Amino acid sequence: MVVLMDSADTYWRDRALLEWQLELGAIDAIGDAPVDRYALEVTKPAPKPAPTPAAPPPVPEAPQVDAAAIATSAAASASDLDGLSAAMQAFEHCELKRGARSFVFCDGQPAARVMIVGEAPGREEDRAGKPFVGRAGQLLDRMLDAIDLGRAHDDPARAVYITNVLPWRPPSNRTPDAAEIAMMLPFLERHIALANPDLLVVMGNTPCQALLGRTGITRMRGTWVEVLGKPCLPMFHPAYLLRNPIAKREAWADLLDLNARLREV
Repeated sequence: MVVLMDSADTYWRDRALLEWQLELGAIDAIGDAPVDRYALEVTKPAPKPAPTPAAPPPVPEAPQVDAAAIATSAAASASDLDGLSAAMQAFEHCELKRGARSFVFCDGQPAARVMIVGEAPGREEDRAGKPFVGRAGQLLDRMLDAIDLGRAHDDPARAVYITNVLPWRPPSNRTPDAAEIAMMLPFLERHIALANPDLLVVMGNTPCQALLGRTGITRMRGTWVEVLGKPCLPMFHPAYLLRNPIAKREAWADLLDLNARLREV
């Protein structure tokens, strides 16, 4: 017997079947053919873009300091040697100051006719606070005494006044670099102007570089030049003579020339 069902009966049957499936826990619709879920390509969600880090605030540039210009202004403000010494001690732009024990300004008679310019303090000078007091200084005293000159003379005609290009000892007695020389040169020039000697003696390459703008003491020694309007004699540094005793012959000739020039001026 064939049972004919109208559309209404089909609706109620299908609904009953769906309700039965829901009671069994079926919640997803399926198709007529099976699906291999392992073969399906898994679509991963697109990763969220990483947040763009905020740009760091700009670092302000440190102001450029013209140490030589500051030194020039400080030196020009000094009206006497005491004022110059104070201005140099207050100068904060030379790093050598932070590692040195003492400020080494001068020694001898400020009114002397002869002013000697050396390089920089060594270990003994740094301890004593005076230029040329170590072995090189002792040799210098003997050299000057040979022509009746000395830092202890009361008579300005036979006295000497001594200073250095740098007032602070470089680490390990290294040679001062060009920046350090240029930085301290205004103070040295003002020092010479205030002392106002008749003759200058520059000992070694560093004062030659500072005041003459060139080096090569073995070629320059013994030849008079003019520096800041004054006669100037380049000579070997006593420390060089200690290392090279054979050069003492040239140093003696230079001392005799210095003594003769003193009699002329």
